[in-house]
Amino acid sequence: MQEANTLRYSIIIPIHNEELYIANALQSIVEQTLLPQEVILVNDNSTAKTELILNQFIRPYSFMKVISSESTSTLHQPGSKIISAFYTGFAELKMDWDCIVKLDADVILPKNYFEKVLQAFSSHPNYGIVGGLAWIEKNGEWIYENIGNKEQVRGPFKCYSKKCFEKIGGLKKSIGWDTVDELLTLYNGMEIKVIPELQVKLQKPTGKDYLDSHGLNIGKAFYRMDYGLIISLIAALKASFKKKEIKLFTSILKGYFHSKFKSDSKIVTSQEGKFIRNYRWKKILKRISL
Repeated sequence: MQEANTLRYSIIIPIHNEELYIANALQSIVEQTLLPQEVILVNDNSTAKTELILNQFIRPYSFMKVISSESTSTLHQPGSKIISAFYTGFAELKMDWDCIVKLDADVILPKNYFEKVLQAFSSHPNYGIVGGLAWIEKNGEWIYENIGNKEQVRGPFKCYSKKCFEKIGGLKKSIGWDTVDELLTLYNGMEIKVIPELQVKLQKPTGKDYLDSHGLNIGKAFYRMDYGLIISLIAALKASFKKKEIKLFTSILKGYFHSKFKSDSKIVTSQEGKFIRNYRWKKILKRISL
């Protein structure tokens, strides 16, 4: 069993116009009890102010590097834009790694975040994805962001073992990448570990930069992950109930049927899709029986 402090981890952060948040995020990285060997900051069509902050911050830190990603879109969008920027950074990694981390530019990590994450990986070789839970600020207090579930490691702070990353074929350049990665981890016989005491602060609530398209994107993801209509309906109801927004339900369905009528490409094979539907049905029936 490899000790946590001997595991090597590298971080990639796609960044688009995060001048209000990025310094806090980077400060939480350099204060980690176990430092990364590399941090690649991918400046994706950001303002000059964001670039200035990045270049000033990294000067004392030889393990940090800023690179540019010239995506065609100047908007902040989830899915292919973010993962394309991630892979631009991935190509710049110079050292071998045991764990790879995709971070958002607005997270604030607890100081022992990666120490605890690497301890989990070293103690349980079958863990494929490990992370904490997302918290947001509301009325001056930090509270758990009640979307998704507490069995899921959220997209803003994903950490993968090398074995898992390779088995799932890396990250999909599509809406739904941060759900299908966990489903494919399970499909490949590996486990997901959430460490609840690791409270990751999100300086922006999820979807703040793309509220109008948030539901549409969820619906498109459901289709591309091969959920099928019934599971998508149930998941849409659950999401709208948690957000207390009925419009979210209709928006998700609109996104689902938009992808269906366009015959968008699925991001899973038919065999993987069958596993995903069976897994989802088991989770649904388990909740109903409680």
